[in-house]
Amino acid sequence: MVIFSIRRFNPEKDRAPYYKDYEMNVPEGATVLDCLNLIKWTQDGTLTHRMSCRSAICGSCAVKVNGHPKLACKTQAVDEIINGRMKIEPLGNAKVLKDLVVDLEPFFSKFQKVKPWLVTDEIPPTPTLIKGDEGGFKERRQSSEDFHRIDAASTCIMCASCCSDCNSWASNENFLGPAALAKAQRFVDDSRDKVALERVINLSKADGIWDCTHCGECVERCPTEVKPMDRIVSLRTTALKMGIANNNGARHVEGFVDSIRSSGRLNENIIPVKSMGIFNIPGLLSLIPVGIRMFLRGKNPPIIHKHIDDMDDVKRIFKRFGKQKG
Repeated sequence: MVIFSIRRFNPEKDRAPYYKDYEMNVPEGATVLDCLNLIKWTQDGTLTHRMSCRSAICGSCAVKVNGHPKLACKTQAVDEIINGRMKIEPLGNAKVLKDLVVDLEPFFSKFQKVKPWLVTDEIPPTPTLIKGDEGGFKERRQSSEDFHRIDAASTCIMCASCCSDCNSWASNENFLGPAALAKAQRFVDDSRDKVALERVINLSKADGIWDCTHCGECVERCPTEVKPMDRIVSLRTTALKMGIANNNGARHVEGFVDSIRSSGRLNENIIPVKSMGIFNIPGLLSLIPVGIRMFLRGKNPPIIHKHIDDMDDVKRIFKRFGKQKG
């Protein structure tokens, strides 16, 4: 006998969300979705949740199980029972419409912003039903090696699990989010697309690739191994290779690299200045209040660093690594 503690909320009736407990015997081999269905069908028909394919393909049944998002149809219930209980809640970072159903419109709107379609200057031939006709429609083909670069991102089922626990999304609702950025990488690195530079320029603006905080939650929560943070890192690398560095994120990376290369250590006094841009007077002035608060609390790094052994070795290794990457 397992107690399912399910977060309930009907905005038409309830003033605030609450938890309701349901007891049931978990059938052998049942998934979390099977249990939700049994509760709805046999105990409480008012319970509302999403489902469709039941095959971990559509992504519609994603909910939080014991605090973190999972696909209900893919998750074995027996693996989630803790001391005879299981907590089920709606996805995070989203408005709850009713019970376990959230508003995914903001999530899907982010995809439109990254233009998730191929842009090409080629006009496909007129389709024909005549077999062997050279004027017939032909696919835009690519090599296995080229496809491998976009393979991971192409497995995204848009379940929103990655965004549910995304710390950047939680603090900035305008952030494109790990799912949309992973989708963007799929087209930036597609050998058939013709506007990679334009895409990367747009992705390098505010709320894009440099606003990810590397918390890693998206990698942990993705049910299909897309590894969105890896896709974001790939986009950042592409942006730097293309020379798109007129932003705080890119300047931070370059400042970090220059500091290690020149001194063998990170100079935390210089990094904020380089990240903001030495000619960005308003930006530099905005750092002053932060610097004062750090000083008053004793958090500012020392102006003269203590000597660290083997710093020359760090510079040597970094230099060799740089040559290999080049």
